[in-house]
Amino acid sequence: MGTALNLWYTRPEDISAQTIAEDSERILSEEELLRSKTFRFERHRREYLATRLLVRNALSYYHPLPPHAWKFQTNPYEKPATDPDCGLRFNLSNCTELVVCLIAKDVELGVDIEPLDRAPDIVKLASDVFSPRELAQLEDLSDPERPARALSLWTLKESYIKARGLGLSLPLKHFSFVYDKSNKFHLEIDRVLDDDDPARWQFRLFNLVEHRVALAVESKIDPRLQIWEAQPPGNAPALRPDIATSQSETTLDM
Repeated sequence: MGTALNLWYTRPEDISAQTIAEDSERILSEEELLRSKTFRFERHRREYLATRLLVRNALSYYHPLPPHAWKFQTNPYEKPATDPDCGLRFNLSNCTELVVCLIAKDVELGVDIEPLDRAPDIVKLASDVFSPRELAQLEDLSDPERPARALSLWTLKESYIKARGLGLSLPLKHFSFVYDKSNKFHLEIDRVLDDDDPARWQFRLFNLVEHRVALAVESKIDPRLQIWEAQPPGNAPALRPDIATSQSETTLDM
């Protein structure tokens, strides 16, 4: 039986100011509330509050602890974890229009999201962040195909380094997501790293609310993934079986 993965998401811009203010005062810690006041722009403050509300409510769905009672710690590379450890693993990614929280039991995991319209910008950064193998495959694509591939590569690489918990101390050019003729991808790691087995990881890639989403999970077999919409974050989540996920890029549109 595969790993059970749960991805929760919410859309900050669609949450009323009253709801987010009331829920934040009721659930978030004093430290989180103080930090929310440091954001210059309202959209960034709302994104931050929605992120903190989502993770607290999502964790409480799988563990008998109320949302306000959770405490957190980070490793030296800022990977978050519950404090104390309760066996749940989670990872977050957020933009002003979408916040996601990935949760599983006793396995390492990572998630990254990027707006679809950021794809052209990532193409411009390709030589700085992609491996020689990735760059070669990128160059073999037609001009219209290149932005979508660049976006997929970036989110996959981010999900992997977040799952490893090493941040950018893990050299981006020394591991690759390699595509075959059917557009399925797999992880390859350069010998210079020689500290991980690609076979212990599974990945998913899909679009959600105009964002590309990549998931990495420590699992020998393809994980079972459920996607939940929590809008606003404190509401009972709605299961979204209509969202297709894949280990291939074939079905993704920009």
